Amino acid sequence: MFGERVAELRTKRGLSLRDLESECNLDHSNISKIEKGKINPSLITILELSKGLGVHPKKLFEIEFE
Repeated sequence: MFGERVAELRTKRGLSLRDLESECNLDHSNISKIEKGKINPSLITILELSKGLGVHPKKLFEIEFE
């Protein structure tokens, strides 16, 4: 769910994984793993993702539940 939200925000901004990598201090392969739910991000990683996506960290947690 968290990773899907990151992917959604990234694609809305028109960023590739490598584009997001250049906007924050994270490797594109780790971003991909987060988006696929293969790894859980640390707080530092969440802050880096929010910086790279240009959103407040709480936006990353605005997840719709079915």
